Amino acid sequence: MDDLIIRRDRRAGRITFNRPQALNALSHDMALAIHAALNDWRNDPEVDLVIIDAVGERAFCAGGDIAAVYHAGRAGNHAEGARFFFDEYRMNAAIADYPKPILAFMQGFVMGGGVGVGGHASHRIVGDTTQIAMPESGIGLIPDVGGSWLLAQAPGRVGEYLALTSARIGAGDALYAGFADYYLPEAEWPALIDHLADSGEISTVVGQAPPLAPLADLDLSAFEGADMAEIVARLEERGDTEMLKPIRRNSPLSMAAGLRLVREARGDARMQESLAREYRFTSRATRDSDFLEGVRAQIIDKDRNPHWAADASPAAVDAILAPLGADELHFDV
Repeated sequence: MDDLIIRRDRRAGRITFNRPQALNALSHDMALAIHAALNDWRNDPEVDLVIIDAVGERAFCAGGDIAAVYHAGRAGNHAEGARFFFDEYRMNAAIADYPKPILAFMQGFVMGGGVGVGGHASHRIVGDTTQIAMPESGIGLIPDVGGSWLLAQAPGRVGEYLALTSARIGAGDALYAGFADYYLPEAEWPALIDHLADSGEISTVVGQAPPLAPLADLDLSAFEGADMAEIVARLEERGDTEMLKPIRRNSPLSMAAGLRLVREARGDARMQESLAREYRFTSRATRDSDFLEGVRAQIIDKDRNPHWAADASPAAVDAILAPLGADELHFDV
């Protein structure tokens, strides 16, 4: 597959995103190929660790390639989206539970589906160009690919803030929020990757002092609100126009559902529980949410003017997050 370079390199299994012209967006076939490679190397005695990196300076992976899901949904084929998210989430879980070290070198944009790959690796390396975000509420989706799990682990109300505002964070904030483990200048990455592949040893992975983490100094007390209405009211009361701006721009249903997902994930023992809950929304997204309109506005027509129409009431959130019965996400072979 041209979009991924998958190979054995001495003691390492190597997966390299190779779609720089598309900011290394993750397609359905790519998700399946990553999962297959991990399965191939799981019991291979010649592979001590896995390295995931990307071609190009602009992005590790800027998100999922959802154009096919959009066009299928517009044509009334809602099964296409469900299949894509089902396979993608199983791959995310395989990364999180992998028995060998997985090292992700995440430069540039790391968003959505890119977080689902790099954000669950055992060793997550970021650099000066790294920009991480979960921007799904801007396209009518929710923080998925295990994003609700990662956001739930963030300190204080950082998880709610990032989910609702789609804010981008750099290397220092990524370490503070728990989306990364090591900061290293990107000029040092090639030598480290070469050493890892040659030795199969991870003991020499040592980060440097990260840049500042401005996120730690933000007043996020408004995000303690019980629901979206209370959060917005608190932000309005203190006149916080910067935080209100993206919230007023994003899908109301996506934010209400995303808020619930992040908070419920705090009670999960494993990421798979969070993924299964996310899948209840995303498997229904092309039929019952603002997703098609959000993708149209942001990715297809690029007019950046979505017309949100989905019901965002508590009853609507209950419905789109309701159990799927026999269609629930599972992780069996």
